[in-house]
Amino acid sequence: MITSRQNETIKKYLKLKQKKYRDLESQFLVYGDHLIEMALKRGNIELIITSNDKKEGLLVSKLIMDEFSQTETTFDSLAVCNKVNNQIKSDKILILDDIQNPDNAGALIRSASAFGFRHIIFSLKSADFYNEKTIRASQGAIFDVYHERVDLVSKIKLLKEQGYLIVGATAHGNSLITKTSDKVALVLGNEGAGISSKIEALLDLENTIKTENVESLNVSIAGSILMYEWSK
Repeated sequence: MITSRQNETIKKYLKLKQKKYRDLESQFLVYGDHLIEMALKRGNIELIITSNDKKEGLLVSKLIMDEFSQTETTFDSLAVCNKVNNQIKSDKILILDDIQNPDNAGALIRSASAFGFRHIIFSLKSADFYNEKTIRASQGAIFDVYHERVDLVSKIKLLKEQGYLIVGATAHGNSLITKTSDKVALVLGNEGAGISSKIEALLDLENTIKTENVESLNVSIAGSILMYEWSK
């Protein structure tokens, strides 16, 4: 059992709590049996770390496991996963224009996987795909989608050339789902500012969800509704 935080293996993997080291090492952490099982099925795991001597993995003390914790809940097992991002071609694409809350990003990833939007494009300022909150909110859907982090203006122009209908969720659009192409890219904007003006200028269609009693919906809820509608 490893009991010292100064252990070189532990020091290395504790750094993965920070984005810069996740990017540098091309690895990330997942917590709990459910996510570990999903990662195992897809062959992503490099190492399982556990404080439970009845489970297989690198055995550490509870104090060490507490060091890895990023939430109020401390799990007794976690996995070090390698970033595997196999390209998936999809006629339905989700575009996140500066979605900064990792909980929202994770919930949208889960809905995207559920409704066939298995290609997700992140703007350069959107939340980290491998943030612990993003992973947790996705309920493991990160393992079933392909994602890119790119300059959105250039990417959307390329998608338009490839025949994608670029649809934006805005407050002043049409509530009707009008399909003029089998290929659609749905754009969701920042939680506060909405879709940026440069991206809005590239939209082919704007959709609005009509509501009563509330001015607007959380972006993850609105995005899920629109993905469901466009998946029909």
